[in-house]
Amino acid sequence: MKNILFSIKKTTGFSGKGVSLMALILMSSLLIVSCKKELDVKNPNDPTFGGNVNSEDGLAAYAKGAVYWNGFNYGNGWLGDSYFSLPWGYHELMGDVVGGGQGSNNQTTTMGVPDYFLANPADPSTKFTNPSPQAASIIRVFNTTAATANANNALFYEWTSMYALINSCNITLENLGGIPLSADKANTVKAWCYWWKGFAYAQIGSLYYAGLIMDKSNTIVSDFVSQAAIITESNRNLNLAISTLGSISNAGEYGTMLAKMIPAQCQVGLGMPPTKDMWVRTINTMLARNILVNKLAPFVNGNPASTISKASIPAMTAADWTAVINYCNNGVKKGDYVFTGRTSASNSFFSATSGSVAGMCAFSNQATTYKVSERLVQNFKTGDNRLNNFSTANGTFYGDANTNSTRWTLRDGATAGLTGIPILGSRTPGALEIYIGPTWEENTLMLAEANIRSSNVSAALTQIDAVRSGQGSGLPALTGTSLSAAQAMRELAMERGAALAFRALSYCDARRWGWTYNIANGGGRYGATLIYNNTVYTNATINYNFMDYWDVPADEIAKNPPSATSAPTKNANY
Repeated sequence: MKNILFSIKKTTGFSGKGVSLMALILMSSLLIVSCKKELDVKNPNDPTFGGNVNSEDGLAAYAKGAVYWNGFNYGNGWLGDSYFSLPWGYHELMGDVVGGGQGSNNQTTTMGVPDYFLANPADPSTKFTNPSPQAASIIRVFNTTAATANANNALFYEWTSMYALINSCNITLENLGGIPLSADKANTVKAWCYWWKGFAYAQIGSLYYAGLIMDKSNTIVSDFVSQAAIITESNRNLNLAISTLGSISNAGEYGTMLAKMIPAQCQVGLGMPPTKDMWVRTINTMLARNILVNKLAPFVNGNPASTISKASIPAMTAADWTAVINYCNNGVKKGDYVFTGRTSASNSFFSATSGSVAGMCAFSNQATTYKVSERLVQNFKTGDNRLNNFSTANGTFYGDANTNSTRWTLRDGATAGLTGIPILGSRTPGALEIYIGPTWEENTLMLAEANIRSSNVSAALTQIDAVRSGQGSGLPALTGTSLSAAQAMRELAMERGAALAFRALSYCDARRWGWTYNIANGGGRYGATLIYNNTVYTNATINYNFMDYWDVPADEIAKNPPSATSAPTKNANY
């Protein structure tokens, strides 16, 4: 193993097919800290298997800390205090769910700013041109180790968090045989590790142009593989989780072990430990997501037959849509327990005030780091009860880049007394349910989109209605209305934006629908609402021109140079 160390504020980092070098050194320090918080056995500063992680309870605490602390907390103290604040923040910025504030915090002010927009396409004087476009000036210029040290490299955070999670799951799997457990409890832990590795690879493969496959812990490998290969590795782990769950026969032992690995504050609402069947359905929905978000299905300017050139991913095929339908038909059902995150008053892996994008937004738009986007709110139709999550009482925030300007503030749903609809934001401990994995709404809307694309519009309208009704929207039913495929896609796109807000999916949607690509290559967003020169426009054209898949972080390349047989680590289309 290469003997390379480096520091990043609170942590250090590693990567490979053993491990990402950035994740490796990070893990050596993080597992010590996470187990210090989670375990009360022997020397808490030396949580080693065979030393003090040698019992069922110790293993469960280790596996819990590996995911919720190493994956979702440590190394994420740059802006906010968890994976759900800064790494997810970039997804929400590029998906135009939120805008950044003024000034520069970890490039949050700049990452979501388009190359240009026309507030009124008929009036050239309403054009805003970004002097520092994302792909050329933000992602490439600041993808350096020096920029990382100054908290200016947006590409760094997701990579480090997810590879730390993968490595810690590998450590658990490799040492599982030394812990006295029944076969069913051991297989529950194995399924846990495979599921979370599948989740982490999905996050890497859905954001980066290349990645590393880590089969062993604490071993450096320099063979970078393509984005598609990372998604294949995600699917392999997800299917291993399914087969492992299928080998468990004692439901009681399974339930006992799983409950020990999920933080207590998360085990409320839909975050209760899922049954084996529920978990398998969650995995099926994740397998469908891996297809959908990593293929193009352009829907630009209301045209479901639009095309995109110079993309890093291929277009969806009829076989892909069929696969999505098959997975979703066996995916998350309404009422299924899924994997969630909640805060607690103390010792939580993320805080209520600054641990998530939604929590950070649930305050006056004049003071928050993230600002609710006008494009998010335009997904909610007039009369939609879910609009009660938003308020204009704090006035208009005027951002540096105009697209960040907004009239809207996300209300604290708990203190505002919202009932009958999902709470989108809250700073009240325990009130906000963060969906870490797939949900019934996502599964249903994937099925609806696949049906539209498979010429079954009537079925899709019923499915969109089901989500709207399930979230208490109060909107009139679409079922029975003779909408065209294009009209149905417009309803679907709006509903995904509304029902799946703050779930770190909107960027992937905007990318696969073609909106984030250069207008010159067939992309762009049309009919958008924005504020320009103190005027609200509702038919703006936005040319985001965002890089569709990010280069590998410079910290990884500098300290773990790619082998001669590696796949390219820099997006060739930008």
